Parts: sequence; structure tokens; C-alpha cells
Amino acid sequence: MYVDPLHLSIALGPLAVYLLLLGLLNLSTRPFLTTGARDTAALGLAISGFAVAGPMELFLPEPAAAQFGGYVWLLLLGFYALCLMLLVLVLRPRLVIYNVTADQLRPILADVVSGLDPDARWAGESLTLPRLHVQLHVEPFAAMRNVQLVSAGPRQSFRGWRRLENALADALRATKGQVNPYGISLIVFGLLMVLCVTWGLVSNTGTVEHALREMLRH
Repeated sequence: MYVDPLHLSIALGPLAVYLLLLGLLNLSTRPFLTTGARDTAALGLAISGFAVAGPMELFLPEPAAAQFGGYVWLLLLGFYALCLMLLVLVLRPRLVIYNVTADQLRPILADVVSGLDPDARWAGESLTLPRLHVQLHVEPFAAMRNVQLVSAGPRQSFRGWRRLENALADALRATKGQVNPYGISLIVFGLLMVLCVTWGLVSNTGTVEHALREMLRH
């Protein structure tokens, strides 16, 4: 199936940037901590191009396009952003730590929680901090050398999770990990996408201009 260069660049552009940033992150020797909300939002932005070039283009409301012209895309992008925000808000608390293994994180996490909550209890890979109203499960992803702290149970304190995030981020600043070789693969794939998108746009300017006019209904 033929895909014109414009739609290909829209679909692959955000994903290429995401892969490049993720690759650089994995090539760092420093652990990087982020929340599940930010991690999900970044992934949502990475696949936004597929939503634009796919469902949005396919189900574009023609009456609205006829009335608003190209501005209808602002409404559609705003709707996508609102849906992504809703998804981020309803997700349970989660912390993601890149460039660290579960064995490296466990003693650091134990020191952090002992300072935050003396009543903290471990049960295998599960951790309960009763004073912070936080319950979590440690889920390692060995292939990409990252660990997730996923909330366990519906009753969670977002303030407690925020305190845990800040304390863990401070503790991880003194930790040095190893370069993840998979980061090179991510960067290579990202660069290949960038080259593919750039070559398609530069070598087919006429086709791109025609597709853009069709897309904006001009």
C-alpha cells in the first residue's frame, strides 16, 4: 500500500524524536527517574503522528472541514490532547527508573523508605509504607535495564508518592550505572526514520505540497 511522504513524515516524525531521546537516555551512565504520568504522556506524543495520519484523517468530519478549513485540525489535535490528559490522570501512580537494575535499586530504595517511613514493610517484591499511604510492587525490565515502582491497590496517597519520588531522585544522584547497549539500537532506528522522512520530503516536494493542500482542504 502506497503512503505519501507527507503522511509518512507525520507518522514517523514524533516517533523518531522519541526513539532518539530514549536512546540518549539509555546511553547515559546516570539513573533517570520519571513518573508514570510523564512516561505515558511522552509515549502518547510519540504515537500522535499515527493518530493524525490514521484515524483523524480517515474520520475527519467533512462538514467541520468545509466550515473551518485547516483549523479543524486544531480541534482534532486538542481533542487528542484532552484524551491523553484524561488517560494520564486516571492512571495509578507509578515511578520509572531508567539505567538501573533491580539489584542496584533495592538497597537504595530500602535506605530511602527507612528514612521516610520507619514502619515500611517488604514482602518479596512488594513494599508498604503505611505512614505515607503508599503500596507498590517492584517490576524490573531487565532487557532495557529499567525498573518500575507500580502502585498496588486502589488506596494511594499522591502526596506520599510525591515524597517518595523526591527522596528517591535525591538518592539516585549519587548512583552511577552502566551504559545500556540497547540505546544504540534505539538511536539507529531513530536516525533511519529521520533520514527516511527527510528524503521523502525533499525528493517529493510536489507530492508533499499536493497532499498538504488535500489535508487542509484548500
